[in-house]
Amino acid sequence: MGKRFGNPLIPIFITVFLDMLGLSIVIPVIPAVFFDGDSTFFLTEVTQKTRSIYYGFLIAAFPIMQFFGAPILGALSDRYGRKPLLQISQVGAFLGYLIFALALGWHSLLVLFIARLIPGFMGGNIAIVYSAVADITEPKDKAKNFGLVGAAFGLGFILGPALGGFLADANIVSWFSHSTPFYFTAALTLVNIFLVQILFPETLKQKSRTKISMFSGFRNIRKSFASPNLRKVFLVVLLLSLGFTFFTQFFSVLLFEKFKWSESNIGLLYGWVGIWLVLTQGLIVRKMSGKIAPKAILPFSIFALAVSLFLLILPDKGWWFFVINPLIALSHGITSPNMTSIVSESASIKEQGEIMGINQSMNSVGQAIPPLIAGYLNALNGMFPILAGSLLIFVAWLVFQFGLGKK
Repeated sequence: MGKRFGNPLIPIFITVFLDMLGLSIVIPVIPAVFFDGDSTFFLTEVTQKTRSIYYGFLIAAFPIMQFFGAPILGALSDRYGRKPLLQISQVGAFLGYLIFALALGWHSLLVLFIARLIPGFMGGNIAIVYSAVADITEPKDKAKNFGLVGAAFGLGFILGPALGGFLADANIVSWFSHSTPFYFTAALTLVNIFLVQILFPETLKQKSRTKISMFSGFRNIRKSFASPNLRKVFLVVLLLSLGFTFFTQFFSVLLFEKFKWSESNIGLLYGWVGIWLVLTQGLIVRKMSGKIAPKAILPFSIFALAVSLFLLILPDKGWWFFVINPLIALSHGITSPNMTSIVSESASIKEQGEIMGINQSMNSVGQAIPPLIAGYLNALNGMFPILAGSLLIFVAWLVFQFGLGKK
């Protein structure tokens, strides 16, 4: 049925938008559960330091499981097609959201962790989507089309956090609670599964039997660093993921703890950031694509990202974040699709699912390590995770500039 669309990027765009809408709805909610003074999830004797450490481990649970699961789904998508594996991944997301909502009502930290582990293992969405885009895209258009996927992320980002803050606010509707956004997102994921079935075209033209193993993530890391062609590319991917995760996972915690922002205010800020992501990846990246090579753009955008993250530690007034965060959205919005384009060009057509699985493995490692460390850093000072992120992205810039940018 996907053939009803002349351009297969349209159903891909819709799928990514709904997926990101579901993911971003919960952004202002989880920090509120752990750090809001009015939250009843923890007993009063549980200290903020302990909550910070629990929060870090909970956030890390998803990418740790994704490290094992995403390469398997990527390899399976090379063997059986993008569409069925995307649906399996979304079933895992549905179960995760539903169980998380129940865990909040039960006040069970253990079940919260289970709710993160299940969708983490089955969370190969982005690797499969990027593989689908690579299937149908000429090399010269990859940055442009990966940017279109990024624009779908941005649109979801505009609506998601604001909607999450609204759905969690009992002052708006009496029966709203921290569980409500997760029930809503579970329902949204069911809708997305249905839309993938009827709209998403199978993009894989030539199937291959990539080796499948529970330990593919470790094999991917070994392969990425053993190959001279991949080593420096994936080192940059890893450093960017490490640095940006320090920012994304603990910036909202900083807003809660230091600036006393509410879920709705955080949702408003993330919506503002989403607007800039859409403008960047939907317009600027598409205009640049084919005119400026990714290796010519990335030295500037990565450096700008490192500097703009550093600027976050300076303000003493919350309104400054509405000025600084668009700079982060602009620099990251340019960096992400162009870096993904370089990764994709490092593999043959037959290996797109595998190479995107490796890319997801590196991103999963980059997303798993920072929360384990940042929970402790945040207990010392809420600015430390942001500073760590800026430094790591600066190192990524050094590696790119002197390892890749000159070639």
